[in-house]
Amino acid sequence: MRRPSQKLQVAIVAAALAAACRSGSAPVPHAGQPTETAGAVDPAKPRFHRGPTGGAPIAPFVAAELAKGKKEKYGVLVYVGATWCEPCQRFHRALESGELDGPLGGVHLLEFDLDADRQALEDAGYSSELIPLFAFPNDDGTSSTRRIEGSIKGPDAVSKNLLPRLVALLRRQAQG
Repeated sequence: MRRPSQKLQVAIVAAALAAACRSGSAPVPHAGQPTETAGAVDPAKPRFHRGPTGGAPIAPFVAAELAKGKKEKYGVLVYVGATWCEPCQRFHRALESGELDGPLGGVHLLEFDLDADRQALEDAGYSSELIPLFAFPNDDGTSSTRRIEGSIKGPDAVSKNLLPRLVALLRRQAQG
């Protein structure tokens, strides 16, 4: 069976997000508020928002960001990576270069570092066997079961592994 093209996947996600927004169902990723940066910021661009570190509790921060996202109509996804993780580095570069603006537009990625935040992540249910980890939070800021983890290494890590899986995760979230 042939896999849908990336353009088709983006179109499916966009249609699901639009339908969810019209139906009044739970908020899904779409245009949000900019994080702190100089100059004009496109609110439709996905962005990283660094979570607390140094052992600070994660769940209250995530719950507050989720509540803000619901109020201001943008999506919130918890992202756990590490500086030494090659797929994480590739994901960062792809997001910051604008390659993921379409499929991840308006999503706030609450970013945590596995090495710096391991215990606090575990306390909030964001432990995983592999990284990167992408997880939708519950209302209380703890991790839901709607998540993906791990990736392949190499230049296709984002386009052929992470992006299709993230698109599927977003589609499942949009469908409830």
